[in-house]
Amino acid sequence: MKKRLFAALLAGAVALSMVACGGGSSSSSAPAASGDAGTAAPAAAREPGDGEYKIDVICKTLSSEYWTYIKAGAEAYSKDHPEVTVEVKGPPSETSYDEQMNMIQTDLGSGGYDGYIIAPLQADTVKTLIADTDAPIMALDTAISSDKVISFIGTGNEEAAKAGAAAAVQAAKDAGWEEIKCIEIAGVQGDGTNTARMNGYIAGIEENGGDFLEDEVQYAEAVADKATTCMEGIMSTHPEGIAIICANNDDMALAAANAAAKSGLDAYKNTIFLGFDGQIPAAEAILEGKMTMSTAQNPYNMAYKAVETMVAYLNGEQVDPVVDSGYTIITKDNAQEHIDTLKSYSE
Repeated sequence: MKKRLFAALLAGAVALSMVACGGGSSSSSAPAASGDAGTAAPAAAREPGDGEYKIDVICKTLSSEYWTYIKAGAEAYSKDHPEVTVEVKGPPSETSYDEQMNMIQTDLGSGGYDGYIIAPLQADTVKTLIADTDAPIMALDTAISSDKVISFIGTGNEEAAKAGAAAAVQAAKDAGWEEIKCIEIAGVQGDGTNTARMNGYIAGIEENGGDFLEDEVQYAEAVADKATTCMEGIMSTHPEGIAIICANNDDMALAAANAAAKSGLDAYKNTIFLGFDGQIPAAEAILEGKMTMSTAQNPYNMAYKAVETMVAYLNGEQVDPVVDSGYTIITKDNAQEHIDTLKSYSE
């Protein structure tokens, strides 16, 4: 890293702009991906470097399909640009808060990287950890409301969840439901991404004539086993059936759908099961009729764009405070195409 010494001398003068979460995906406010509030000015450019950089990417975990695509996308940038070294790491699970905090503290303290891309498990805690750094920071997947953050790169989670919920309401109507009630099996309570998706689900259901049962939200910590238990509780409480079960990720949606199928309850045969992430098992389940639909993110593209944006900033270019990587609603009509695309990432 030929520019490291120069960058260190310059660090005190670097002007970073604030990333925050609004309700859309414009260039002046972050998409509703974190649940944070505020506005962001365009990120200032920095003095150009020499193009040879070492980038640190700290994920929420590397133990799920979604985060393996993140890893692949980040590393793909390095393969396309050998002068840029990318290190990708993450804790054992999305509830390994202390482990991720230790990673961030250790890496920031080492001074061994030109830029840091962080997908925070706890955005407020990470905000505190980076408060005194002059290192370039970007937020991935979940925004961090801090003036130390240059850009947020991720899905507009609220907007995407709203679109998925709207599609689920239409599917429920098509399936013959007259009373369209929805219960969410949520992830980790208090997590910014979880909150944003929930807000999107609420809006998408209620704005399209459904009833989101907010008092009956079930928290399953983003894991399938707990989602199964939650679904069993829902079926016990609502033997008459529920039109829509939406979940914070695909693993939970598929677990809920499987629990309903195993129960043999006729009242749940036409329930719409809506997931989020668009992972291969979910897309396969949609093709097989075991799950209804999923709102797919593009984690590979998200990570590639994150490294690309960091390199652009280090090269002295002005970058956008928000880079929205988009979403797609996956149904039987496009599930196979989606599977083929995901599989191509590992080729």
